[in-house]
Amino acid sequence: MRLLTLASRHRVVIILGLTLIISALVVPGYFSASTLGLGLDRAATIGLIAIGLTVLLISGQIDLSGGAVFALAGIVSVILQREIGILPAAIAGILVGTLAGAINGALVVGLKVNSLVLTLATMLIFRSLAHWITNSQPVTGTDIMLSLALAKIYLEVFTIRSALFIILIVLLHLWLTRTIPGRNVFAVGSNPAAVKESGIASDRIVCLGFVFAGTLAGLAGVLQSLVTNTGSPVFGSELTVAVIAAVVVGGTRLEGGRGSALGTLGGVLTIGSLTIAMEFQSVPAYVQQVVSGLILILLVVLDRAITTKGRATGTRPALIRDNPITQGGKT
Repeated sequence: MRLLTLASRHRVVIILGLTLIISALVVPGYFSASTLGLGLDRAATIGLIAIGLTVLLISGQIDLSGGAVFALAGIVSVILQREIGILPAAIAGILVGTLAGAINGALVVGLKVNSLVLTLATMLIFRSLAHWITNSQPVTGTDIMLSLALAKIYLEVFTIRSALFIILIVLLHLWLTRTIPGRNVFAVGSNPAAVKESGIASDRIVCLGFVFAGTLAGLAGVLQSLVTNTGSPVFGSELTVAVIAAVVVGGTRLEGGRGSALGTLGGVLTIGSLTIAMEFQSVPAYVQQVVSGLILILLVVLDRAITTKGRATGTRPALIRDNPITQGGKT
């Protein structure tokens, strides 16, 4: 049991290490700068959405609409380019993500409904809006040269998108571990009742968490559309499972109260590395989804087994520990 607990605590390092080793064995030249740059850029798409989802999961919520918001924001940013210009259109696309997150947050907090069910419904609505706006057809942007500039690799590894992801994940780490509002997010996920009694505005934290997640999904969608010079209603349809798997691989609990930005970074790199390796081996997309789903199931079962064993041996679960505000801050 002690070995199992230790493996769970350091699972992101173990899984990432095994993924890199296996990928290097099956893909020649996997550790070349070009392949690593491609993998990091691909992981950044998942990672930007995962940043927002990390905050939500720590606070005990979840958002399944990220992939649909990703597509809708990208479509808006492309369609408006001819009307108001590329930069204003990109900002408008990001604001679409912010608005979608605000809608999710307002409905979850205002109606007191389960976020899983609510965001499943809004996922269908946002995806349907994307199909309605485009008549289920992809739309193209106005500047292919911008796409080439955004896809350019700097320092042999980083694109603009991947560098932005790294910067944001570091800022999230500092916010979660060094600020009172960041620690309050852990408190909301650990023990919502105690948080309300202590005077912390838990509803506001949850609502802002959804706004943050929607904004990051919108940003990811806008960047994807700018890089590809295309907006499509089917973009992001396979992202949800990969994003959740990446965050859970990083140690964030689906029940809330525990998680870290650096863990999410490791989880994103793991899923990104695995995806690149499978693409190099021409593994179909649906098989990649199966792999992500199996990883998610295994990790949830492992976490539940350790939690159940802890309760059986007298260890109190995270939801009722004495100091919820600092719970998870050092994971």
